[in-house]
Amino acid sequence: MIIGANGTGKSSIVCAICLGLAGKPAFMGRADKVGFFVKRGCSKGVVEIELFRTSGNLIITREIDVIKNQSFWFINKKPVSQKIVEEQVAALNIQVGNLCQFLPQDKVGEFAKLSKIELLEATEKSIGPPEMHRYHCELKNFREKEKQLETSCKEKSEYLEKMVQRNERYKQDVERFYERKRHLDLIEMLEAKRPWVEYENVRQEYEGVKLVRDRVKEEVRKLKEGQVPMTRRIEEIERQRRTLETRIKEKATDIKEASQKCKQRQDLIERKDRYIKELQQALTVKQNEEHDRQKRISNTRKMIEDLQNELRTVENCENLQPQIDAITNDLRRVQEEKGSCEGEIIDKQREKEMLEKQKRSVGDHIIRFDNLMNQKEDKLRQRYRDTYDAVLWLRNNRDRFKQRVCEPIMLTINMKDNKNAKYVENHISSNDLRAFVFESQEDMEIFLREVRDNKKLRVNAVIAPKISYADKAPSRSLNELKQYGFFSYLRELFDAPDPVMSYLCCQYHIHEVPVGTERTRERIERVIQETRLKQIYTAEEKYVLKTSLYSNKVISSNTSLKVAQFLTVTVDLEQRRHLEEQLKEINRKLEAVESGLVTLRDTNKHLELKDNELRLKKKELLERKTKKRQLEQKISSKLGSIRLMEQDTCNLEEEERKASTKIKEINVQKAKLVTELTGLVKICTSLHIQKVDLILQNTTVISEKNKLEADYMSSSSQLRLIEQQFIELDENRQRLLQKCKELMKRARQVCNLSADQAVPQEFQTQVPTIPNGHNSSPPMAFQDLPNTLDEIDALLTEERSRASCFTGLNPTVVEEYSRREIEIQQLTEELKGKKVELDEYRENISQVKERWLNPLKELVEKINEKFSNFFSSMQCAGEVDLHTENEEDYDKYGIRIRVKFRSSTQLHELTPHHQSGGERSVSTMLYLMALQELNRCPFRVVDEINQGMDPINERRVFEMVVNTACKENTSQYFFITPKLLQNLPYSEKMTVLFVYNGPHMLEPNRWNLKAFQRRRRRITFTQPSQ
Repeated sequence: MIIGANGTGKSSIVCAICLGLAGKPAFMGRADKVGFFVKRGCSKGVVEIELFRTSGNLIITREIDVIKNQSFWFINKKPVSQKIVEEQVAALNIQVGNLCQFLPQDKVGEFAKLSKIELLEATEKSIGPPEMHRYHCELKNFREKEKQLETSCKEKSEYLEKMVQRNERYKQDVERFYERKRHLDLIEMLEAKRPWVEYENVRQEYEGVKLVRDRVKEEVRKLKEGQVPMTRRIEEIERQRRTLETRIKEKATDIKEASQKCKQRQDLIERKDRYIKELQQALTVKQNEEHDRQKRISNTRKMIEDLQNELRTVENCENLQPQIDAITNDLRRVQEEKGSCEGEIIDKQREKEMLEKQKRSVGDHIIRFDNLMNQKEDKLRQRYRDTYDAVLWLRNNRDRFKQRVCEPIMLTINMKDNKNAKYVENHISSNDLRAFVFESQEDMEIFLREVRDNKKLRVNAVIAPKISYADKAPSRSLNELKQYGFFSYLRELFDAPDPVMSYLCCQYHIHEVPVGTERTRERIERVIQETRLKQIYTAEEKYVLKTSLYSNKVISSNTSLKVAQFLTVTVDLEQRRHLEEQLKEINRKLEAVESGLVTLRDTNKHLELKDNELRLKKKELLERKTKKRQLEQKISSKLGSIRLMEQDTCNLEEEERKASTKIKEINVQKAKLVTELTGLVKICTSLHIQKVDLILQNTTVISEKNKLEADYMSSSSQLRLIEQQFIELDENRQRLLQKCKELMKRARQVCNLSADQAVPQEFQTQVPTIPNGHNSSPPMAFQDLPNTLDEIDALLTEERSRASCFTGLNPTVVEEYSRREIEIQQLTEELKGKKVELDEYRENISQVKERWLNPLKELVEKINEKFSNFFSSMQCAGEVDLHTENEEDYDKYGIRIRVKFRSSTQLHELTPHHQSGGERSVSTMLYLMALQELNRCPFRVVDEINQGMDPINERRVFEMVVNTACKENTSQYFFITPKLLQNLPYSEKMTVLFVYNGPHMLEPNRWNLKAFQRRRRRITFTQPSQ
């Protein structure tokens, strides 16, 4: 018996027994991985179990690696596989997965939930002979096979009967089909002879074409022999022609060379002529230039006289300089005013451009802020549509509230670094994140009445504290906490309006919650012990610390931080309001600049008009003043031109003498070139005469060759016609030969003759015999059939008409009829074999049933006897019987437990619903006790079965357990309980283990059993002297 308070580790012993004996973690109903059973903080666990065995005890060791979730097995300190351990455990009949043998604490309730079938299987494995469960399984398999064979025999018998009936219905159709077959056989014979007749006709045609082809071939040979002398003469003439053409080409080359020399002399003569013309033209040009110079000098003198006459007529002009100076001063003043005005316009335009640039920049910043705000609002709309609708209503109705109303906290909070958003979202509840913050209770009631009551929107609203907590200082300075890795309090991670910040400080104490890094996580034990903070954030976890009211110890719980969803978008609302004010100021300045620009442009326009008027007046005065001076300058310029022209003189007589001398020298050279040209022309004429003579000879040879070639072409044309006729005849012969071969091949195929088999003289063949004894008409030879194609076609048409009279017949009917005949025979044989196999299975079932059912009934009777006795001793009633609805359904056999705990009721089956928890525990315990003396297993484990029993039943059950488990020749019994009643009976054969464990117990490494025994002996020895 193992006893200890809850949580001390009693069930750990049960888990160790199960895991050490190769049991699966799922058997205990606590965890699905073996690594979860090792103490937290340890990377390795060991279980060692020693089992009694007559041939020598068996020590099984299991080492569990938590990190890899693997196990290493040892038997008697030697490494083995898990399969070997399972085989050794099974050899000792230990079944840790059988609830009748091994009942952990978490499986106690499942025992009552076992179905009758499952209870029978567990009982067979637990106390039945080794072969009992095997016989049961064989019976279930045999019964399943028997059902399959019965179904198969029944289906095959029904199918066989249907097929026999169907063949009887189709018998008359088959006879009609064979009548039609006889006509088709005659058609087949006619179609078989028809290729032979076609072959003979084509063969005769082939022989005729072959004779004509041979005759034409002889004509072709004779024509080719007649063309040989003509061909030789043509070749001889061709050689003469090539010789003449070679000589003609040589003469042409000589003529070409002589002509080139003539051309060179002609080119030199023409070049001399051109040179003479150039000399004459140059002399003419100089004569013309001299004439033009004299003419220009005369014209210039005339122009000087005209200018002098005009100068004498010009009157003396009055003094215009004072007027010009006055206009110049006025013009300078207007230009200065105009320049000043244009400078102011340029400054205004630059100022306007700068303001417009600032306006665009501020507008872009506002748009970016609006986009970020829209992202936050989109997230709010997607997740909380009612809250989003309430925000839109608030923006349109702010004038209805007396004090400040803040939009939902998730919109007003602006993270300084969006990486820290996860801390804020994990700290503030989602209900408060979407809550509106009010400074006035009256405003909040107006808002909720409109939004909740009238618009039926589900929204949250909170009131900020009357006294602001926004600037409240934390109880501990951040500098004190930096040594632990903390870098900020939650409040400093974001900006928010004063009411929102005040509410969060009051409600969530964000000014007291520090945020740390991974360094904080690494030294979290020290942080918890030294700082005494209530809430802590590390890089990825949140820690909540509480102090126990009983032990005054700090209890910590940690959770992983969820990913931020709403506060990752950062929007600075104060900066946005500042930008809007800046935009209004820029617009005001732009309007002022635009107004100034209009005034300046009007002034500048007026100054331009005045400037133009003054310029015109000044121009007129200057023209009047400078006219006389201009005339004097022109006369002086013309006199200078005359002097230059008189200096540039030319001696025409000298130029004419030089030109005449050069022309005479060139004419002498020209006469010499003409003499050389005359000699070359005579040589070229002689060569042309020789070339013409050769061309006439070549023409005579070509004429003769053309005549011979014409005769040859005429002969070749006739030859080609005859050759074409020969080719056509040969192709026709080849076609007929191929057709003969194809018809012969087809005829042989029709008559089933091989390619090398001789064709019978009479083309004798017979009609094949029809299957199933139906013969066609008497044999008919080819010579008995018509010998012309027309007669054969006429007879074919007649027979086909007769065969077509047999309508409504399906060609597949005979095939199906024959196939069904064969299938009927096969099914008959198969059905006979199945029936024999079914009889054998029934015989096997009868034998195995006798070996299984009789011992099982005896076993159940023994269990029932002990179970009933146990219940009778408790003034209750209970029985166990073998239950089945059909004796042949072996997979439906089960053990039924029926109990009653009150005399006024009847026996009821044990179920998870009918009896109370204590009654089910008593029934389960007594059933297990009934199995105790019949058990074949070496030990049994029951964990906290007495939970839920009343004291009377608990005492009775304990007495029965002690009396039964302590008998001779019974298996070892492990009884685990957290409590015991007083004055319970105990046996000398009992071993009681007390499990003590807890935070105030001695550490395991300081446990020394021998020292405790020595101390106990000292105390015992010293007691009498005292």
